[in-house]
Amino acid sequence: MAKQNIKPRVRVGKNLKKGDIFEVKTLVSHPMESGQRKDKDTGKMIPRLILNRLHVTYNGERVLNVKWDPGVSANPYTSFFVRADKSGPMTLIWTDDKGEKFEKTVQIEVSG
Repeated sequence: MAKQNIKPRVRVGKNLKKGDIFEVKTLVSHPMESGQRKDKDTGKMIPRLILNRLHVTYNGERVLNVKWDPGVSANPYTSFFVRADKSGPMTLIWTDDKGEKFEKTVQIEVSG
């Protein structure tokens, strides 16, 4: 099967000062097939294929690790808060049931 065309979107706070708490918002376009639904045309079960993990690092340190189950809806939205420490990369990696990874890195700019 060809690689899925999954493009995660990430929004982070702006004009951050050291010590600020900022929100990170993510949205991933993904069908999140639970494996419990039948194909309308063939009547066969659609195999499970979900994003089952989200791993987030900020300046190389883990800030969030999520494990999802089939109950999560399509196009999962995630929001969480992080303390602005210093400028650096925030890397988010989603992993699906097949082990395929979808990565997005954003630069966090902190002043002061």
